[in-house]
Amino acid sequence: MEKHIPVLLKETIEGLNIKKDGTYVDLTLGRGGHSREILKRLHHGTLIGVDQDEEAIRESKENLKTSDSQVIIVKSNFVKLNEILKTLKIDKVDGIMMDLGVSSPQFDEEERGFSYRKDSILDMRMDRDQELTAKAIINEYSIEDLCKIFREYGDERFAYPIAKNIIKARTNKSVSTTSELVEIIKKSKPAKELAKSGHPAKQVFQALRIAVNDELNVLTKTLGEAVEGLKVGGRLAVITFHSGEDRIVKNIFNELTKVEGNRLNLPDAPLEIHYALINRHPIAPSEEEVEINHRSKSAKLRIIERI
Repeated sequence: MEKHIPVLLKETIEGLNIKKDGTYVDLTLGRGGHSREILKRLHHGTLIGVDQDEEAIRESKENLKTSDSQVIIVKSNFVKLNEILKTLKIDKVDGIMMDLGVSSPQFDEEERGFSYRKDSILDMRMDRDQELTAKAIINEYSIEDLCKIFREYGDERFAYPIAKNIIKARTNKSVSTTSELVEIIKKSKPAKELAKSGHPAKQVFQALRIAVNDELNVLTKTLGEAVEGLKVGGRLAVITFHSGEDRIVKNIFNELTKVEGNRLNLPDAPLEIHYALINRHPIAPSEEEVEINHRSKSAKLRIIERI
């Protein structure tokens, strides 16, 4: 299994501006790569790790053994942030981070169905307790809905021919595996497109993963809760890997940090801003990082602070 390498690690940790006795939340715990670095900077502080993947939680518990800081690991979807903090009797925190990429081990576990390079059942659920799977979407959704998912979540130019060929294939038998879907995608693209670098199924698989886990709606709701959960001086750092995700983060952060032209510019609204952008433009990985970890290539980091 390929070891998971945390993306934009140095930049995220520096951006969080960690106080040694502070309370920090890693909403995408994974195998604990970012959390381990947060813990190194804590002294009698608290780290809360949230993940909905049982396997990730088991591994991160081993990876986050520490001496003097409290580590609390919660199995949940990060959209439940308010509920989690309420249960822990925590009002506000000093920092929150989100890494919206799928961890390498999830890609590498064949039965999870995230990877277009390995043959497995079409699954793609982050939380294996939920009902909706990629297989259900592929075999039950209409051509219009499939096109919309592939275009909006994957920026897929050949959404229509791919959707059309999926409908055609499933009339004979259900499309059940990742390799069956990959073959349909390859048949739906012209030779010129297939000759380009990069896997031809990448964008459709990304789109399906986002749809299965309702990632963009969940992200929008979570960002609202996260900024509200910060103390003054507290920071929220978000790493995105997809233009749709980055657009949501950018728009919400801009909305929170501008008076003119947004919801704060109302007759009765106080002309007061409670948040500031730490970086006006997203932070991208260095060439060296991309060389070491090709999965970091599309990553973008945005950070906001409560003031």
